[in-house]
Amino acid sequence: AGDFLSLCKDYKKASEVSLQPVDILGVDAAIIFSDILVVPLEMGLELRFEKGEGPVFSTPLQNKEDLDKLDDLSAVKKLHYVYDALSLTREKLPKDKALIGFCGSAWTIATYMIEGRGSKNYAKCKKMLYQNPELLHQILRKLNEVLKLYLEEQIKAGANAVQIFDSWAGALEEEAFFEFSFSYMRELSAYLKRKYPHIPVIVFPKGVSGYLDRIDGEFDVFGVDWSTPLGLARDKLSHKFTLQGNMEPCRLYDKNAIKKGVEEILQTMQGKAHIFNLGHGILPDIPVENAKYFIKLVQESSKK
Repeated sequence: AGDFLSLCKDYKKASEVSLQPVDILGVDAAIIFSDILVVPLEMGLELRFEKGEGPVFSTPLQNKEDLDKLDDLSAVKKLHYVYDALSLTREKLPKDKALIGFCGSAWTIATYMIEGRGSKNYAKCKKMLYQNPELLHQILRKLNEVLKLYLEEQIKAGANAVQIFDSWAGALEEEAFFEFSFSYMRELSAYLKRKYPHIPVIVFPKGVSGYLDRIDGEFDVFGVDWSTPLGLARDKLSHKFTLQGNMEPCRLYDKNAIKKGVEEILQTMQGKAHIFNLGHGILPDIPVENAKYFIKLVQESSKK
């Protein structure tokens, strides 16, 4: 698992891995191979990946002193291996295929920095959120400044679109989500859209189907996770944004389930702008032939 970080840092290998799905599956875009946690790593938080445990920060953030030790601007430079992987991938990718860069949202990255690892209840973060909201905002502001420059460098390196992943949006109640998570995603996307109006920005807050009425901002695409009814997202948001995703990733275990899932989504989104994608990450033990079947089916069915 220690090799995962070395793979992220070896830009030639990272580029190779980014190109594989395009070669093997025939998808329409490549997403750069990296991890959302390289940002706090290069800001100075020691990170390791443990087998069966995932990412672990040895010294989680606890107070303002811890935050002040973290470097923001040199972190953007130290992430050069991500930009190198992007430019190499853009060079090798067929002209008609898009290259997508990404980052985690400030809130999602902060949860790992404060908890020290993945969490089920986010108790440390939420304790800070309710007891010391100002400190949490300071952490989020510092992160967001790095993320603005980080995504900007990704665009300069050749990303044709960028996506902001908020994997733990659903851990927050409504008011907390808009104050501590979405406001930062909106600020980040507005910064990018003003500088690079032609680059599509995708936001993906997972688990917020109850809050769709209040989603707005200067971005182009809203990623819909699999737990959100697509018809609901369509009715609330498709007049403002292109929708992306929603296919339940576990449908890929079975070809009949794939067929049914694809048909339902195409039916629901008829006549509305939609980018077909899974409603979260693909699982490692999905048979490659099922993934190929899924891609082919989507490509053929959407032509019709």
